[in-house]
This record gives sequence, structure tokens and C-alpha cells, in this order.
Amino acid sequence: MISLKESLGKVTIVDFWASWCGPCRQENPNVVALYKELHGKGLNIIGVSLDKDAKAWKDAIAKDKLTWNQVSNLKFWDEPIAAQYKVESIPATFILDAAGNVVAKDLRGEALRAKILELLAK
Repeated sequence: MISLKESLGKVTIVDFWASWCGPCRQENPNVVALYKELHGKGLNIIGVSLDKDAKAWKDAIAKDKLTWNQVSNLKFWDEPIAAQYKVESIPATFILDAAGNVVAKDLRGEALRAKILELLAK
């Protein structure tokens, strides 16, 4: 069990994805690189999967080398965390500042990196 409240005080990316989502998996190498570069400077990531097959989900985590916390209730589109964030398509990312406020969403690649660097500099 992990809680988003435990992430307060850190810049956090809440990343909604699934093993079967091609665009999600294509973005994973960028997120892995960002995490390796900036985790030591205060970046936190929580992956929230919309998978329904535990093996496929865990295999994707291993294959894509996702080393941050991952959660899933294995409820596909009925994932309660996705409902809380009103996620209607994936990939979906929410960037939270150190106070836990959503300050940006659905950024990818260099735009995501730039926003994280800006928040970490505060």
C-alpha cells in the first residue's frame, strides 16, 4: 500500500498507463531516463496501471525497467484512482508540485522534463 499523501513534499508524476497501451510503452524510456536523472533531486513517480492481467502488468514493469512505485487494482477502466483523476484515455500524466497540487498534465518528452526541472528549482 502506498499513498499519494506520502509523496507530499516532493515533485510527483502520477503516470496512468497499461501494458497493452502502445503510446504508454513508447514513452516509458523517456520517463525512465527522467527518473534516473532527477529522482536524487526530489522527483517521485507513481505509476497507476489500467491493466486487468497481473502477469502482463508485472512483465511490462520488468521489461520497461520501471523502478518507481507501481499500483493497480487490476480493474481496467474501472480503476478507482483513474476515476478520481477523471482519466478517460491513456497515457495520462499529472504533475504535482511539492504541496500536492496538480500543476500540469499530459506532458511528454522534453516538455515534461522542462516542467519537472522548473518545479525542482523552486
